Amino acid sequence: MNTTVKQHAVALLRQKRLRVTAPRVAVIAAILQSDSPLTQQQIAAQLGDQSPNKTTIYRTLLSLINADVVHRAFVQQRQWHFELAHHCSPIQCHPHFTCIRCHRTECLHDVSYPLVDLPKGMTMYRQQIRIEGICSACSA
Repeated sequence: MNTTVKQHAVALLRQKRLRVTAPRVAVIAAILQSDSPLTQQQIAAQLGDQSPNKTTIYRTLLSLINADVVHRAFVQQRQWHFELAHHCSPIQCHPHFTCIRCHRTECLHDVSYPLVDLPKGMTMYRQQIRIEGICSACSA
């Protein structure tokens, strides 16, 4: 694991006043090193031989979600995809683009969109947008 990535992971944990543990640092580092949201299985695969077991990864993700370090970006094929929460406001996150050919998902950090005006009586928790289409690599 890259020392800079590890230091960033430790800094995120300390900023949220969470105990610095090897599984938390490893999970955050895996997410930091990815340019798109990851599933629990992708996190385990990225960690390789150093990976904690599935239950530890799951519990680690839950603790990081509860501390607002990580959030569930979207569900695809019945699997949650996770990313760092620092790119999002409490009620609105950046949109994601998923290619229908290669199934790769990209974060669209520089794309903004308006908040939906909900009917009276409804309360928004979080607005998330996922766009499906064909990516530039697949359309070339």
